[in-house]
Amino acid sequence: MRGRTPCRGGAVWRPLQAVVAAWALSLLGLPPAQAQTGSVAKGQAIFESRCVACHSLDANRVGPALGAVWGRVAGKAPDFNYSKALGAATHVWERDKLLAWLGNPESVVPGQAMGYRVELLDDRRDVVAYLASLSKNSAAK
Repeated sequence: MRGRTPCRGGAVWRPLQAVVAAWALSLLGLPPAQAQTGSVAKGQAIFESRCVACHSLDANRVGPALGAVWGRVAGKAPDFNYSKALGAATHVWERDKLLAWLGNPESVVPGQAMGYRVELLDDRRDVVAYLASLSKNSAAK
């Protein structure tokens, strides 16, 4: 290692670059890797096994249709009768909001009516990746 520091072009520099890149992407709200964005295929399987009891992609049921939820203002799906709390919400359904919602809906919108949580973070990431994949407006595919 004549004339070179261990950080230049060596084994230490590359991991440092990855950390800096991940940090920069997080500032932009972009996921640095598949591990953070989730699996679309797994998310579809979770949606089809757990969510379809109340939700459909294209029709309102007990819960609103979710095929176009990505980028939609909360509580504003056409022809769905929301709880007063969710009807008054103003946030947009995107990655972080959906992750929080699926983990604990009441913490996102106190007084809402959804009584279900997706306990595991990886499962939530997968469902969010699936919902994002359905939207033409998603930057998080």
